Amino acid sequence: MADYTLRRMTVEDVDAVHTIEAATFAIPWSRQSFYEEMTRNACARYLVAELPTGEIVGFAGVWIVMDEGHITNIAVKKEYRGQGIGQALTEGLIRYAANLGVVYMTLEVRRSNEIAQHVYLRNGFIQVGVRKKYYEDNGEDALFMVCDHMPPADPDFEEPETVTE
Repeated sequence: MADYTLRRMTVEDVDAVHTIEAATFAIPWSRQSFYEEMTRNACARYLVAELPTGEIVGFAGVWIVMDEGHITNIAVKKEYRGQGIGQALTEGLIRYAANLGVVYMTLEVRRSNEIAQHVYLRNGFIQVGVRKKYYEDNGEDALFMVCDHMPPADPDFEEPETVTE
């Protein structure tokens, strides 16, 4: 079992995250896309799973618009899968989003990705629809899932972008 910590992704993590993305998804996001997520997209928040050595072994992202969070992508390096890192990233992302005022989260997942579906179901997501032929690489359907059972927000949570009046 890997010893890791979850933390907010930074620009310095873009190369490692892109490497994991490219090894995981049929049509991966570009390195530039992750860089722009970190530098230009005020709605984007990402977490990484980091080993004590500094190696990034997984990541998870969400776009937050008003009180909705949309999970963009979650991936774990192949050699670290099955160790609970994907589950921890999903839980951490949900807690993080709740702290930012999110009251429900959405995502799409491949119909064939039963492992990810199991993680999402364990975290309170339910299937509410199907997006037909959603994936461009093979025309596979996506299951559209929603979670409206968010954990309570930490009243002391703050980050540099926190706005207080």
